[in-house]
Amino acid sequence: MIIGLVTAVAASACYGTGSVLQAVGSRRSAREEAAKGATTSTTEHGGPSLSSTAKAAVTWEFILGTVLDLIGFGLGALAARLLPLFLSQTIISANLVITAVLSIKLLGIRLKQLEWASIGVLCSALVLLAVSAGPEGGHHASTAFHWGLLVITTVLLAGGSLLVRRMGSKGAIVAGLLSGLGFGALGVGVRILDGLDPFQLGTLLSDPALYAVLIGGLGGMYVHTVALQIGSVNGATAALVVGETVLPGVVGVLWLGDSSKAGMGWLGVVGFLLAVVSAVGVAYFGQSDHGALGEAAADHPELAHK
Repeated sequence: MIIGLVTAVAASACYGTGSVLQAVGSRRSAREEAAKGATTSTTEHGGPSLSSTAKAAVTWEFILGTVLDLIGFGLGALAARLLPLFLSQTIISANLVITAVLSIKLLGIRLKQLEWASIGVLCSALVLLAVSAGPEGGHHASTAFHWGLLVITTVLLAGGSLLVRRMGSKGAIVAGLLSGLGFGALGVGVRILDGLDPFQLGTLLSDPALYAVLIGGLGGMYVHTVALQIGSVNGATAALVVGETVLPGVVGVLWLGDSSKAGMGWLGVVGFLLAVVSAVGVAYFGQSDHGALGEAAADHPELAHK
């Protein structure tokens, strides 16, 4: 349990720092494109074009943030094997706190009192979850469950990406939620992977859950990049928190046997609900912050009509 907790906290730190660095890279890229008078950075719906997303992804800040995300992925995968999913994913989702604090320094964002209050509630919720959590459940699920996870993950991320691009600047929270669902599917997939214990390469490669993990991770990172380009880094990350916490938590309890300590189930439920509500609060109260494209348009208003 202790190793799992430390691993989840480390993953949270990597994800939180990575999100802010990616936001810094996205905003710098958007400002540079705006300064050049580029007209291809947005689609007709106001969302980021594929080229603008690709340019944001090759800034050094974004690359460093991605490296931290990959480290966080490895640590988070280990935590998902060692802890109940409702605990591991909620601790990892505390990266929202790190994101919020670093965004003050690196992005010049001022947090509202209600945002601070929501973050405080989230921290309290994590304490309740840690106190109430029992041992993790099993690591096995039916073949149909493995295939279902792959299909649902693919449909959500592929269809959601198209929806977000059509929503334009209004799609930041939706994009954040979709990226969270992708990372949530990643956590579930890692938990049920066949061929890990004992290690059997053929079994692992033939497991649909492995490809759900890859699609959830890569697709989640892409949609998160879009969210950082068009909306608040704190709002998008908070929506991500909801997606990556609720889905694995429910799946772990209903299908994988995760549970709380005897007589403390009510405390776990309260902590889980508080974590979700507080994350939604940060998303709602922080949504007025401009994303990378919005910031660039504000600095160069003459480009908004091109």
